[in-house]
Amino acid sequence: MRKLTYFIACSLDGFIGDEHGDASALLRFLDEEFLAFLGTEFPETLPTHARKPLGLDDLENKRFDTIIQGRASYELALKEGITSPYAHLREYVASRTLGSSPDPNVEVIADDLVGRVRELKAEEGGLDIYLCGGSLLAGALLEEIDELVIKSYPLVYGTGMPMFGTGLDIKEFTLDSVRTFGNGALVRTYRRKR
Repeated sequence: MRKLTYFIACSLDGFIGDEHGDASALLRFLDEEFLAFLGTEFPETLPTHARKPLGLDDLENKRFDTIIQGRASYELALKEGITSPYAHLREYVASRTLGSSPDPNVEVIADDLVGRVRELKAEEGGLDIYLCGGSLLAGALLEEIDELVIKSYPLVYGTGMPMFGTGLDIKEFTLDSVRTFGNGALVRTYRRKR
């Protein structure tokens, strides 16, 4: 069974972006040490179009071969003219409003999101599934999330887009590891407590 991993960046107070979903304040923590970590441990989480400018275009997928993202996250790439931001992965976008996919590499999941995710998790072989965000998508898929990898950056938004949108029941996860960085960032990994 493949795992669904919510790999997300957030502020100290648990926001993945401001009220409009803008997370650009978090980008300043992508220094040399942190990018080296991502390139080594989570290379597939770096968008295809960002790899070459970072000198990381020869990375192989290590943990994930599939990505699921919400419409708002996907539209950030579309605004830049990028229709397949993770071309090195099988790409899925959860959206009831996007309509048809603008790229043959991107499949739109318009109905039965949970059912489709369960099908992907049940596939034989392959690597795990990267849940990219956003907030409402993570809330809708909370029951299916097997692992959380939370990149916490030392800043406080005060208000904004939470890691999990929508009302939720309490769920418990177990801390597996914590890694600290010189810029004050932490990467915490949790697994679902079953």
